[in-house]
Amino acid sequence: MKFGLQRRLLLLLLAPLSLFAAVSIYFDYQAAGDAALQQDQQLRRLAPLLADSVIAGGNTPSDGPVMLLAPSVAEYIKGRAGFAGYRVSNATGAYLAGDAWISPMVPTTREPEFHSMEEDGVTYRVVAQRVSTVAGELILQLADGSDARQQWVRSVFFKVLLPNLILVLAAAFAVNWAVTRALRPLLALKEAVERRSPRDLGAIDPRSTPTEVQPLVASLNRLFALVNDQAEGQRRFVADAAHQLRTPLAGLQAQVEAWAQAANAPAAGGQLTLSADKIMRLRSATRRTSQLANQLLALSRADASNMSGQAMQRVDLKDLCESVLALHLDAASAKGIDLGLEVRFAQVSGHEWLLRELLGNLVDNAVKYTAPGGTVTIRCGHLQGPPDGLPVQARVFLEVEDDGPGIPALERTLALERFYRVPGTVGEGNGLGLAIADEIARVHRAPLTLEPAGSRDGMAWGLRVRLVLQLSA
Repeated sequence: MKFGLQRRLLLLLLAPLSLFAAVSIYFDYQAAGDAALQQDQQLRRLAPLLADSVIAGGNTPSDGPVMLLAPSVAEYIKGRAGFAGYRVSNATGAYLAGDAWISPMVPTTREPEFHSMEEDGVTYRVVAQRVSTVAGELILQLADGSDARQQWVRSVFFKVLLPNLILVLAAAFAVNWAVTRALRPLLALKEAVERRSPRDLGAIDPRSTPTEVQPLVASLNRLFALVNDQAEGQRRFVADAAHQLRTPLAGLQAQVEAWAQAANAPAAGGQLTLSADKIMRLRSATRRTSQLANQLLALSRADASNMSGQAMQRVDLKDLCESVLALHLDAASAKGIDLGLEVRFAQVSGHEWLLRELLGNLVDNAVKYTAPGGTVTIRCGHLQGPPDGLPVQARVFLEVEDDGPGIPALERTLALERFYRVPGTVGEGNGLGLAIADEIARVHRAPLTLEPAGSRDGMAWGLRVRLVLQLSA
């Protein structure tokens, strides 16, 4: 936008300036032509007076005539000292009197003839005429070096081209300065919009923008309001729906758990009854539905949080890891999974409830998809070396590692999408755990990476999910 307006303003200024320069050159050329014509006419008028200046012939044919310059001719030559002169030649063009530097010319008629000559870098306009005088037939020449046409190029350069060139350069600097200052509010508006997060749809203050742009800002504010209302309505619907589902689902799950425990006693012959098998399936479906509602609520809260308006807190990652471990220890023990900690003291700036949700989803996924007898490890601490693409500075990490089936390299990006499950995955799940973790990582502007936990015989195994966070000030 800035360069577009600059280009337009420069063109709008240069076009009339160029037109004015062309018109000025044309009139200067016309004026030079008129001056040259007047000069020729003046030389034509002075030629007879130069002939009248011959008052007597010489004693011998080789002697020059006796000259007494007419006042008009003498004044003309004196007024152009160094740039005017005359020459008297005999009928064959031989020099008799005057200025010998004037090149001879032999007219064929008695009419005045004009030609130009150059002497010492000066171009002279010369009139030559054959006349009969008291000294006999002579050729008289009168030269003038103030030819307007030979000065025309120099005059145009100094009077037209050079001033216009200086004016154009000055105009270019002035336009650049003026446009930069005039567009500063627009550039500030552009930068303010670019710095906004996708969730920040607040209105722009129209008083901070130029009057000409305020209608556009008002239209943008109306659009922001409509989009914000629509997005807020969707988020509120998901949050309300998930929240309203939690209570009946919790009650239903409690009832189903009680039925499952009552029906879990084996019948005669050590086999579960048909009703008990159905209750187990119902319990599994109820648990999955309850988990889905909780995850949808967590995802909605992460989306609906306007983090730019909420101050971050100091979060102790060591305490966070220990508390999350306690919540998932029973589930890990039920599968015979070794759920352990490798933590060092580290603090970060963030939102504690979101980081707790992120870590809880990662641990839940690891316990769920790791085979019985496997290992899941929660880690946090300071980075020993700078990770790829990050500057060398103090940063900390939070990660969960398991020795489960892992995720193929081609599926890792897709695994962060909502409701996506890696083909061939064994176990129950909704495909939201990693999506929630990725959303929370975006809120903290921290990279979330998925990589194998290790390799054995050239084959990758397990999964390590790592979050790199800024060190708390």
